[in-house]
This record gives sequence, structure tokens and C-alpha cells, in this order.
Amino acid sequence: MHQVAIGIDLGGTQVRAALVDERGNIVARIEEQTEAHAGPERVLSQISGLVESLLATTKPSLVVGIGVSTPGPIDTVSGVARDIPTLSGFADFPLKAELQRQFAFPVCLENDGIAAAIGEWQFGAGRGLANLVYVTVSTGIGGGIIADGRVLRGRKGMAAHVGHMSVMPNGEICPCGNKGCFEAYGSGTAFTKRARARAADSHETRLGKNGTTIDSRNVFTAGRGGDFLANLLIDEEAEILGRGFVSLIHIFSPDVVIMGGGLSQEFDRLKPGIQGYIARWAMPAFKDVTVVRAALGQNSGLVGAAALAFLADRPSEETLALVAHR
Repeated sequence: MHQVAIGIDLGGTQVRAALVDERGNIVARIEEQTEAHAGPERVLSQISGLVESLLATTKPSLVVGIGVSTPGPIDTVSGVARDIPTLSGFADFPLKAELQRQFAFPVCLENDGIAAAIGEWQFGAGRGLANLVYVTVSTGIGGGIIADGRVLRGRKGMAAHVGHMSVMPNGEICPCGNKGCFEAYGSGTAFTKRARARAADSHETRLGKNGTTIDSRNVFTAGRGGDFLANLLIDEEAEILGRGFVSLIHIFSPDVVIMGGGLSQEFDRLKPGIQGYIARWAMPAFKDVTVVRAALGQNSGLVGAAALAFLADRPSEETLALVAHR
């Protein structure tokens, strides 16, 4: 039997857990809705229950550790959740210590964007590359950076909050409280908000008519059906993402930009606009950087968290670099 690690992906909507082998294969997987407003004690109980269910499917002696992917900002050096907006009560909460109290296995903690970047780097669309930018475009926008074959973590392990770089001076208010953030314009939430506002002022669209709900999924469906406003909104979204990606490309000079998250399900429709913006506005030396879809889909963070557990007892940066290029 091969060793396995437990990956936990803690989100504001779902908490997911999986047994993952050393090749990044998911052996078993389980999930449930996060009781996001019930407080830390209840959420930790959910994680414990999921882990117990997974352990019932394998020999505990084969488990090398537990890796946890969580929204930020989270100080992964001290293991303290500074303030997780989507989870009530997780402000200055000693998350790693509380998790470690529950389990006999070593526990690793990582920001969800960085964990997903590691997952794609080790086992997905970025395997074998020394430089990549991972961006998740979903309810919000997050990310992770691999630079020169190493994970970029920064001060307190809180690097790569790429959704909170400013793309519009004095622009829309972001959930973080700042104005003009990339997230406030390019996230799935922002896309849906923009679609609802524009549809309300238009008589030449099927969006929102006859009492139908407008969300990102039915905007893309309407676009495939030839709806003019829907396609205009999609093209605008691609341009917004391209604008943010160009800034990241100029800063980090990646081999690729990997796009994950809910909107990546419509990657084929968005890619021409994103790549077109890069071709037009990136500096000449950066125009050849391509944008690709996350190969692991919604499991990028889950698999990345498990990868951390495999590497917990080794020098993390050096080991990750070696594994990525083997």
C-alpha cells in the first residue's frame, strides 16, 4: 500500500476533504456545506468529522499528515487566521494550533490560493515549470505564485493576494474595503452584479426576463444563444481579466498564467479575449505568455494541501523545487 495524505479545502461555501496519494491522485473524497456562521468550534468539528470518515477507508498508518487550505488573510508562520471574511469568528484565531489539538498527524496550513498554485505546479497545468501565476476567479479573486522554482510566500506567508491590487483608481468598493480592486471588477460576483445592472436597463436582451435569475452561468448560456448583451458582458469580463493578468505577467514574468475557479469553467469562451488583451497591451517581451485552464479544476487547492502534508518534514522550498522538476 502507498502512503497518502489528507487534504482539506476549507471554504465559505463548502469544506472538502480527500485522501491523496504521492502522485496527486484523489483516492477518496468527501464534502459538505460549511456552517460558515456557526463559529470556529463548529467548523473544526466539521473538519474532524470529514477526516474521521476518510480514515475509515484506509489504514491510519499510511497517512503522513494533513494539509489544510483556507481563505486568508492567514499568517501561516504563526498559524493564526487574521480575518477570514467568509467565516464568522475567524479573526486572530489560532487555527493551526486548534487543528493540531484534534489530530495525531502533523498539520500544515496554507492560504487557499497558494495551495492551489502548488497543486497545479506539482500535478497539474504547471508541472515542470519554474515560474507560474495561478489565479482563481470565482466568488472573489485569489492566487499563488511560483517564482524561480519556489513558492512565493512573503511576509507571514501572506503573499499573492492578487485580487486586491488596484486596477481602477477610486473605483468600485471591494469586499476588502478598498476601492478599485481587481476582485471588485473581475470576480464572478462582480460579473454577475454588472450583468444584473445592465440587463435592468436593456430591452434588447433575454437576461432577467420573465422573472429568470441572472447569474454567471445563464449569462454564458445566453451568450451561446446569440444574446448581444450577454456576449458584450463576457467580452468585457475577458478584457478585465486580461488587464489584471497583464499586470501580474509584468511583475512575475511567468511561463504561464493558470486560471482556476468557477469562471474557468467557461475558459474556452473567455480565453480569446484574455489572450487578445495580453497580445495588445503586454510589453513585447511578455506577449508570448499564455493563459491556460487549471488542469485539476476545483481540486487544485485540495490536492495542493495534500502535497504540503507530504513535504511537511522536509525543507519545503527546496523539496518543492526538486519535486516540480523530477
